[in-house]
Amino acid sequence: MSDIDLLVIGGAGIDTIIRVPDLPMPYKDSVMVDPIISYVAHTGTAVALASRSLGLRVKFVDFLGEDEFGEMVLRRFEEEKLDFSWLPSAGGTTRAVNLVSADGRRMSFYDPRGVEGQHLPEAFYEGWLAQTRHVHVCIAGHARHVLPVVLRSEASISTDLHDWDGVNDHHRHFAYAADHVFMSAANLGERRDTVLHDVLEHGRAQTVVATDGARGAYLATRDASGVRHFPAVTPPAPVVDSNGAGDAFVSGFVSGVLRGADVAECMRRGLLAGAFACTVHGTAERFAGEADLAG
Repeated sequence: MSDIDLLVIGGAGIDTIIRVPDLPMPYKDSVMVDPIISYVAHTGTAVALASRSLGLRVKFVDFLGEDEFGEMVLRRFEEEKLDFSWLPSAGGTTRAVNLVSADGRRMSFYDPRGVEGQHLPEAFYEGWLAQTRHVHVCIAGHARHVLPVVLRSEASISTDLHDWDGVNDHHRHFAYAADHVFMSAANLGERRDTVLHDVLEHGRAQTVVATDGARGAYLATRDASGVRHFPAVTPPAPVVDSNGAGDAFVSGFVSGVLRGADVAECMRRGLLAGAFACTVHGTAERFAGEADLAG
């Protein structure tokens, strides 16, 4: 029996969130805003914490800067008792500044702090990989190098392409390597269904999902024709911040896969987990538990 349910590779960092009246913001020399808060966040953090909230045994690995932001990350993970291992990055800790409107929408200014040629050595994570049932690979540049290694393992793979346009080659490598592929529909437009089917045709995915906020989500699977629409669920409280909603969806869906649920149940779990995340300020402050997904 595996000791780890989910190994998350990549995606630790800091989000600085600025709450603004609306998006897009008209130009002004100065704008008075609510307190500006920096959170330990980013996609890997959110997937790891949301999955652990749903009862999964999680291991998280990434690069981290030896700077004040890296110290923030380590303090939070120690408080959370999240099993996290890291290597120092000369580029510093990955950061983003996110504008969040009154209705919860966000616009992210992402600073990857990437270092050319940097990648996680196989020896660093191979022991945990051998112990895990499932690997979620974030689309950080350095994480691309782990894909061939993970493909040689017995673990299933998921990835989140975020706002992929269906064209960018960097995202395509992750899309074609994963068993379960997630993305936002934000940049797909009328090509949404074509892109979902392209991933099925050229990759190894069993399921491909495009989330679309209040419009719900779209699912393509290898064993069915067409794209199925799943309507959004009503959040359990007012929507305040959509940061982390997509990561929560991934965790809800993947936790269903690891429990042996059928794909419709996995979609239901993902939608509920994503809706819950929208009711919490910040990217990775609090996530749904199993009781929140019951029904």
